[in-house]
Amino acid sequence: MDHADHVALISPAVLAGPAPVQHAGPSARPSTWADIGAGTGAFTLALADLLGPGAEIIAVDRDGHALRDNAASIAARFPATRIRTLVGDLTGELDLPPLDGLVAANCLHFVDPDRQAGVVRSLARHLRPGAPFVVVEYDADRGNPWVPHPFPARRWPDLSAAAGLVEPVVIGRVPSRFLGAIYAAVSRRPSVAASRSTSEAST
Repeated sequence: MDHADHVALISPAVLAGPAPVQHAGPSARPSTWADIGAGTGAFTLALADLLGPGAEIIAVDRDGHALRDNAASIAARFPATRIRTLVGDLTGELDLPPLDGLVAANCLHFVDPDRQAGVVRSLARHLRPGAPFVVVEYDADRGNPWVPHPFPARRWPDLSAAAGLVEPVVIGRVPSRFLGAIYAAVSRRPSVAASRSTSEAST
């Protein structure tokens, strides 16, 4: 895949909001997104391209050297984007602010299947109500030593529901030399109104 593929895969979710970068008025608040498992920055660059000047992106990865390369790439190609890096493990506690969206690209397949829903739920707690959780993953039931635990697109609705997310939709797909194809999907953290309705229905 190249940069155009990365942008195309996640653009339907990123451009849909819920909170695009705001440029007007003294109290305007720019979007804040996280790229989980960001590595050297393929999807960080895609986010910067889509969100536009003024956005803040927090790139999260266990590899501090990769994050330094990531930040340098953003500074060179999208200097008006604010980039922060956070060395951390997606399966642990992360010091993140409230997010307008996050991308977890090709990283959840390193988590054991019986822990994936819990990890997604933990990450989703950082999202603002209604904000998108974007996943990019190999569309395969079985992995290999480099991609140990992929989950196909047909499993995303069940996985996201188990994590407390709603409105799962597959938004993109590209062929891959490894494991056939890569897809992008999105779910959302329930809005405040939806969460209240669910709570009232269960009482």
